Amino acid sequence: MILRHGVDLAARHTLALPGRAARFASIDDAAQLTAPELRETPRFVLGGGSNLVLNGDFDGLVVHMAIPGRRLLTEDADAWYVAAGAGENWHDFVQWTLAQGWPGLENLSLIPGTVGAAPIQNIGAYGLEIAERFHSLTAWDFEKQAFFTVDRDACRFAYRDSMFKQEGWHLNGRVAITAVVFRLPKAWTANLRYADVAQELAAQRIAAPTPRDIADAIVAIRRRKLPDPATTPNAGSFFHNPVVDAARAAALAAAHPGLPRYPQADGRVKLAAGWLIEQAGWKGRNLGPVGMYEKQALVLVNCGGATGADVRRTMAAVQAAVRDKFAVDLTPEPIFL
Repeated sequence: MILRHGVDLAARHTLALPGRAARFASIDDAAQLTAPELRETPRFVLGGGSNLVLNGDFDGLVVHMAIPGRRLLTEDADAWYVAAGAGENWHDFVQWTLAQGWPGLENLSLIPGTVGAAPIQNIGAYGLEIAERFHSLTAWDFEKQAFFTVDRDACRFAYRDSMFKQEGWHLNGRVAITAVVFRLPKAWTANLRYADVAQELAAQRIAAPTPRDIADAIVAIRRRKLPDPATTPNAGSFFHNPVVDAARAAALAAAHPGLPRYPQADGRVKLAAGWLIEQAGWKGRNLGPVGMYEKQALVLVNCGGATGADVRRTMAAVQAAVRDKFAVDLTPEPIFL
């Protein structure tokens, strides 16, 4: 492990905003986390940088998790238990599990980022959240100077949330996830809960889709709707889909026919943030070098030369427009560093 100084972070997060880390260490073996040099604060633990807004220079230590590795840990009559290092690319890992004949993660294809970051955000898409396939993880606690393991219940997963965000550990850099184990059920059934997926398969005349068919369909949908960070810097879905009580959702639907609504298990209703943003006039609209993507209003993009201040300015303008039109508050998904 080599501690570097003044490292440029623009190429290490998908929004490509300017900023440097005063100190930077890339970790490719969990044992390196015990080094005394990594005890300093402030500290930020970085994965693929796909959920990050960089405000400028960071006068602290960035710990980049690059631990590789993926393997079948064990299996029983009901499931395969597959382990992966925190630094594994998420999409590549999903594709690898499918190639091995272990389906279950196909609905999460092409989500940017790393395996280690997936549980923090409880990533989800097209009718599946990581919590539904999660078994356990191992992490390093910088404060206690010890490794620990937590199971699914201990992670306290919620919509785009987990104990790592609830405890503030992700933001303050106290904990670094080193490896994650997934439970992939052998009794596989196709998850076609989202209409877009069913429509894509129907267009391809696939009546009985395989896991690979579903993965390919979702990759095709995402590539049509979402910009490639390599050519159009972005942080993916920038706002949480707001969740409101049933009465509020009914009132909004009465006032705004066509409002997408998704009933939740607790009786509340999830609204589509992208639809709200589009109706508020922000789809394809820019404010200086930052705007909302022309094909998907939920995605904030860096049109070139943007700074963290530009992102915050556009974010605030979008939030104000949605609040004025719908009286609904939008909460950003990314971490601001």
